[in-house]
Amino acid sequence: MSESVPEAPAEAVVEAETQTVPEDDPAAPAPLGVPRTATGSAEVDAQLQRLADADHLATDGHVQVYEDVHRGLRDALTALDTRPGPPVPVPPYQHRS
Repeated sequence: MSESVPEAPAEAVVEAETQTVPEDDPAAPAPLGVPRTATGSAEVDAQLQRLADADHLATDGHVQVYEDVHRGLRDALTALDTRPGPPVPVPPYQHRS
């Protein structure tokens, strides 16, 4: 009778090695914890909420999110200039000489 322990298959050894990840990985994405206060503008609030996507990305992915949010905020501001407001009353022209 042999009391030797059977060897684990090679695949199991490789799998076990790849799963060891240090818990305190400084390069891992981490939320910044910056509070986002609602502005009352649905367009702006949606862009601010989009910033939360950067919390789950590595640093090199932040640029794309920031550029997307910047573009959205710029578009929202530009839209303020193009929205029609209430009609301006036309003053009556009564030229008397």
